[in-house]
Amino acid sequence: MTDDPHGGQPIERAGADLEEAAAAVVLVHGRGARARGMLGIADEIGRDDVAYLAPQAARRTWYPESFLAEIESNQPHLESALGLLEDVLEEVTTDDGDGSVPLERTVVLGFSQGGCLATEYAARNADRYGGVVALSGGLIGPEGTPREYEGSMDGTPVFVGCGDRDPHIPVERVAETARVFEDLEADVEKRIYEGVGHTVLADELEYVRGLVADVAGRPGTDG
Repeated sequence: MTDDPHGGQPIERAGADLEEAAAAVVLVHGRGARARGMLGIADEIGRDDVAYLAPQAARRTWYPESFLAEIESNQPHLESALGLLEDVLEEVTTDDGDGSVPLERTVVLGFSQGGCLATEYAARNADRYGGVVALSGGLIGPEGTPREYEGSMDGTPVFVGCGDRDPHIPVERVAETARVFEDLEADVEKRIYEGVGHTVLADELEYVRGLVADVAGRPGTDG
């Protein structure tokens, strides 16, 4: 087994080029899915002045076990996945002569396993992002995992949404995730949906549209 199973994985793209983009959204897919499928959220956001980047997990899975399992049981896949996400954000935010988008105008959004990865990355790398969105996701590790993250989110909008009948994501973990980001000085929006399973809801997409519009600057395009 390689120590970096996600190294060199492709990144799907849509929307504006980084050098022309008013904002960027990094879209992290769930277990068994494809990055290209996450670009459907770009269609839901509906802005052509935003750059969308969706990394692809090796074999469509970021880490093999549940996000509630012992962290070591998901290695080296978890560290490799966090490294790939770091590479994507570095591409977005580093001006190599082709332009870039600053981190405070970059939203990291994930669904399911991707939502877990997005929150874990942001907590380990606290900073002022444009936003962090976990759709049916939460911080990684078993119950009782120390949450000794350093730094400050400096008011970053953080959204955690989940159904109370989700078979994969306990609502207690969503609540813990919200508390951790509040402690990291994020502006947290937590929504638990009654009678809902493992899915993305119109209400969540409406929030995302508003967040991206705020980050990119209204109106709908930059001209």
